Amino acid sequence: MGKIIQLDEVLSNKIAAGEVVERPASVVKELVENAIDAGSTMIEVEVEEAGLKKIRVIDNGSGIEPEDVPLAFERHATSKIKDEKDLFRIKSLGFRGEALPSIASVAKVELVTSTGSGPGSRLVVEGGTKLLFEPAPSRKGTDFTVTDLFFNTPARLKYMKTIHTELGNITDVMNRLALSHPEVAMKLIHNGRTLLQTTGNGDSRQVLAGIYGLNIVKKMIPIHGESLDFQVDGYITLPEVTRASRNYISIMVNGRFIKNYPISNAVIAGYHTLLPIGRFPIVYLNITMDPILVDVNVHPAKLEVRLSKEKELSELITETIKQSFKKETLIPAGQAPKQEKLKSEQISLSLDHLPENLGQQDEPFDQKREKVARSNIDNGHSTLTKEERTVAGLFLQSLKEHESVNEIKESEESFHQTNHNQEENFDKVTENSIGENLNGIDLDEATNEKKAHDDHEPFDNNPDFTKQPVSRIPVLYPIGQMHGTYIFAENEKGLYIIDQHAAQERIKYEYFKEKIGEVSNDLQELLIPLTLQFSNDEFIKLEENLEELKKVGLFLEPFGTNTFIIRNHPQWFPRGEEEETIQEIIEQVLTMKKVDIKKLREETAIMMSCKGSIKANHRLRHDEIQQLLDTLRMTSDPFTCPHGRPIIIHFSTYEMEKMFKRVM
Repeated sequence: MGKIIQLDEVLSNKIAAGEVVERPASVVKELVENAIDAGSTMIEVEVEEAGLKKIRVIDNGSGIEPEDVPLAFERHATSKIKDEKDLFRIKSLGFRGEALPSIASVAKVELVTSTGSGPGSRLVVEGGTKLLFEPAPSRKGTDFTVTDLFFNTPARLKYMKTIHTELGNITDVMNRLALSHPEVAMKLIHNGRTLLQTTGNGDSRQVLAGIYGLNIVKKMIPIHGESLDFQVDGYITLPEVTRASRNYISIMVNGRFIKNYPISNAVIAGYHTLLPIGRFPIVYLNITMDPILVDVNVHPAKLEVRLSKEKELSELITETIKQSFKKETLIPAGQAPKQEKLKSEQISLSLDHLPENLGQQDEPFDQKREKVARSNIDNGHSTLTKEERTVAGLFLQSLKEHESVNEIKESEESFHQTNHNQEENFDKVTENSIGENLNGIDLDEATNEKKAHDDHEPFDNNPDFTKQPVSRIPVLYPIGQMHGTYIFAENEKGLYIIDQHAAQERIKYEYFKEKIGEVSNDLQELLIPLTLQFSNDEFIKLEENLEELKKVGLFLEPFGTNTFIIRNHPQWFPRGEEEETIQEIIEQVLTMKKVDIKKLREETAIMMSCKGSIKANHRLRHDEIQQLLDTLRMTSDPFTCPHGRPIIIHFSTYEMEKMFKRVM
């Protein structure tokens, strides 16, 4: 008698459910994706006890015809594809026809649906068995209710996590779906409490604000890149905003959320040395491509896809992010204590209050400003509020107290900066709780608010450089040091604090990276050649990569059994630490699974930059500080060290005055 039998339909569906329905979040994902495919513009998800007790999904989509309702719960029954050709140009989120029968086989299901024309249908299924099929009201759309999930598979129920964990998974799924389809209004309710609500107006920034909060959105910048095959859009956080895992990198391909390790790596590569080790950015990436270039039929839950031109896409993403950062000034702003916001009537002093006959057009601006202040305080018919007159009075008092012309100018600039920042900060929309009033957020203003700290003109007046690139940080004037570790500097924009070790690491990193990329015959002969002995496998690996080692300035010659001799090295190797540098480069090669010359050069430059850099608790003379700051300005990325730690932090004049209660 034969041993092979054909499984019955109920058991087959339970097995399929093991792949498709892993947890309550899987059910939510499948049902919401079906609602999106049905053209819904509003989707409401209601769950109880993290979905184990109840999951209800209501949409206003196209609905299901009465004759199709029972068929929808049969295996591999779908309206998304018709033949084999359709499988290679999939535009819908679902297509296999496995979700509904899989869900129904491990839960109690009630479906109420209608196309809006004629009566609707109601179907009740329990454990894969159809119990009831009858007419229902004709409200257009679908109402899908799942209760007692895994009631007939106790082994699966046993391995469910805590309520908080399962709810977190559901929230994460809804966040990704909301991001991938900002044109659909979505709402998530758990035990009567709204956890997420989006407007469906198509603005992905409002969805991001609802998920991560307005303060995060303020520190995100838009990106855009395209090639013949791909278009990449989205928002990425500034390097100062990081998280401990890469789970905050959301990748969408043609409206489908996916997990793709190479693309995630491409995103991180775009940040390059701007991220600290072990930290990751918050990223929303929307990739559009021809469906023929992506195969979505490679994972049971359709979370992973296969891309035809993955390398080209990764390079586009990395370059797009790098170019976006080159347009930004990435100096983090110091955080002043939060103050109670002024009322909108407290408009700052401006030239709008200047009478037509007050002052001449060619009069210096600071003299005009003083006349404005005096006029608005002394004029009995002034429209200024009491608070405005107080601020103006403080300004005039400061003018009287300062003796030198330079001090008066600095005071006027400080006052101008104060008013400028007040104007930008009046009536800012406060961060809304998740899911509430997102229509009221002016995200154009929120996204651009960070530029209050980044408004630096490019300076380029260092006489020590013959070819002077445009600097990405302003000219800084040293004040002194703290603990021999941090440099304090100033300019008209406020106070800057610089980590001297990180600054010199950045300078050396860019120097060595350039040198390693153009290894020349300018070599330093060793008085006593260096002999190195290795094990069999180490010797073989080094021998296979002799050419790669030459490209980073390391010239090994076989010298007997498992031994190499080194007779010279490039003159730009860190002075006094040549042998240690050689040993570390060799160690890098031995620990690499596969030697990548680009990665080897990168890690070698980082390693060399650490050697000999100014350490903490090292006092510098004033001229040494100035030289360090001037050289830092000439680097291409003067914001972080090669390990991603910040180099410089800025406190604006306004923030300093807030801390000392000079402005309220």
